[in-house]
Amino acid sequence: MHSKPIFIKQANQMITMKGSSKQPLTKEKMSELFIIEDGAVWVEEGRIKSAGTTAELEAEYQNRLNEAEIINAKGKILLPGLVDPHTHLVYAGSREEEFNMRLNGATYMEIMNNGGGIHATTSMTRTASEEELVDASLVRLDRFLKHGVTTIEAKSGYGLDWETERKQLTAARKADELHPVEVVRTFMGAHAVPAEYKENPDAFINLVIEEMLPKVAEEKLAEFNDIFCERGVFTPEQSRKLLEAGKKYGLTPKIHADEIEPYEGAELAAEVGAISADHLLRASDKGMEMMAEKGVIGVLLPGTAFFLMAEAARGRRMIDKGVPVALSTDCNPGSSPTCSMPFMMNLACMHMGLTPAEAITAATINAAHAINRAEEVGSIEPGKKADLLLLNVPNYMQMQYHYGMNHTDTVIKNGEVVVKGGSLCYQQ
Repeated sequence: MHSKPIFIKQANQMITMKGSSKQPLTKEKMSELFIIEDGAVWVEEGRIKSAGTTAELEAEYQNRLNEAEIINAKGKILLPGLVDPHTHLVYAGSREEEFNMRLNGATYMEIMNNGGGIHATTSMTRTASEEELVDASLVRLDRFLKHGVTTIEAKSGYGLDWETERKQLTAARKADELHPVEVVRTFMGAHAVPAEYKENPDAFINLVIEEMLPKVAEEKLAEFNDIFCERGVFTPEQSRKLLEAGKKYGLTPKIHADEIEPYEGAELAAEVGAISADHLLRASDKGMEMMAEKGVIGVLLPGTAFFLMAEAARGRRMIDKGVPVALSTDCNPGSSPTCSMPFMMNLACMHMGLTPAEAITAATINAAHAINRAEEVGSIEPGKKADLLLLNVPNYMQMQYHYGMNHTDTVIKNGEVVVKGGSLCYQQ
């Protein structure tokens, strides 16, 4: 049941991203924002009905203006709700002590191999109840929403056993039902090699394939299947085997690729037809070229490199080579404990060479493509979900110029105002 229509008018700039729902944007097209000055949108029944100039929409709806909730966007910019296509939303506990360890010289892989990292969160998530995981996820979703994010992807992967993997995915599904932000689910049973399989990771891959994948498909727990392809975790051969097996169950491949060192993850993503390859800090030129040829989206996670104090992915080079690039927070307890997509856009400009326009494309329509939602969200076009974001800046350049700040004024999700004046206002 939707409330009365919403008429947003007089936006300084309305960034529409129109015409990009069929395929992700690449190269110079990533800079085409299709901006309408003095922009306006008419929202009804949860959908965008019309988008154009204020004068055009006032003329179109002149006999219905008194029906609508009118939002004056003068001095602000209007853009699609942000999309975060790579998060580890559902987990228990915290790992701030590892931050201190890294500041004292320990590496990410050293911490992980000594029982920290993913293994530490796995232990805490295994002992948490499903209700506790849902509650923690709802808190994070509120933070995402206040930063303008209206759709996210959420992975499992902190279980490494069926009971906990299932618990994570069902918690993500419940969070999706309880919260305005849409949560798209990814199964990542192969996030790390469990301690009990340390000497025989092939056996664990077989366990995931033979016992977990059929249940994920049967219970419709996820759309995507992901794996951490990295030296010391899972090999390209093991990754290929798992991703190909997932395809047989209708799960679209994703891959954590080339994060720590070049490991042919980008190449593998192209070969198995993955919808995206994520991280890519050490992706090779050949891998980028193969991804570009196959249309694999490069989901870049600037916050992870920033937090781990590592050199960022070569975003500029990927765009120049024709890779469709998206951005994400990689929200997780160990390497990117943040829910701020605007800050990821800042970092992409400062550390990856993206322009402000490219960063917006990467956080809206290309991010939507990375989770197969571009037909519904990621641009302001009639027929799409009314997922909209009003920011307290007069032009999109200031969005990146003022780094590390949250400019969110109003968020509309499915045609309902859920953030107003920067504060949450939805009802569960």
